[in-house]
Amino acid sequence: MTVRTTRRWVVRAGDGDTVGAIVLRAAPADALALPEGRVFIGRRRALAAVEPVVVGDEVTIAEPSAGAADVATILARGAGWIAVDKPAGLPTIPDQGGASHALIALAARALSLDPSRLHPTSRLDRDVSGVVVFALTPDAAARLRRLRDEHRYARRYLAIAARPPALPEGTWTAPIGRAKDPRLRAPSGRDAVEARTHFAVAAEAPPFTLLALAPITGRTHQLRVHASHAGAPLLGDRAYGGPPRATLPGGRVLAFDRIALHAARVTLDGVAIDSPVPEKLRATWLALGGDDAAWEKALTWPLAER
Repeated sequence: MTVRTTRRWVVRAGDGDTVGAIVLRAAPADALALPEGRVFIGRRRALAAVEPVVVGDEVTIAEPSAGAADVATILARGAGWIAVDKPAGLPTIPDQGGASHALIALAARALSLDPSRLHPTSRLDRDVSGVVVFALTPDAAARLRRLRDEHRYARRYLAIAARPPALPEGTWTAPIGRAKDPRLRAPSGRDAVEARTHFAVAAEAPPFTLLALAPITGRTHQLRVHASHAGAPLLGDRAYGGPPRATLPGGRVLAFDRIALHAARVTLDGVAIDSPVPEKLRATWLALGGDDAAWEKALTWPLAER
């Protein structure tokens, strides 16, 4: 996982009355902080140097993300939409690290479009990889929503869990709401709403398990929360109880620098769009004692309501 630092400046009398003046004081060498969207007044992203600040405001300047991709891999195009391959470590939309490195910005540059023209139909967490579909027009966004409502927009995820769930397959139905930490979610948390995930154990390398997952609803962190609640937290998912490392039989320690969750396939109106399983995930599964052929088995495993 990429580690970023931030600079924080609490505005004092005489510092200046615009966010641009504060950035010049706090980070005079970082000329791209504002245009890249890495400057925040409190929790609000600053969009222009002339935005006013007052004494006591906290201005945060995030460092740019290191090692981010600079090219978007387009997997497929359709009528008013594109499917893009997202690597782990990259946010789908702008975060505190700025806007220019987000997947939406890379996809927009690949198409020579303004990022405001792109609308993600689902969002993968920063440390999750796989297929992301962007609608390019409001009409296309509405059509994709209809396809989801009609169950003609399906998603298949593959994941490595620290332990197998209690049942080998079925449907997780715990409602998901807000956790005490507002950045996280919890089963039956505050303002919980319905959530459903079909799951199956596709292969095992005890105690580790390769899961096939199909979210039916689209709640924030749904697969991660459901897997953890079922006793099968995902490798690298520290927020939901997943181990950050594993010790192999020979004593080698295997560290997980991403969440072992991959959006491998999106099916739109009968057309399958695939993202190859990243080599790092394949290598992790092999190191744990798994069979590489299990990925294809998990991708094609029949999942349904049970």
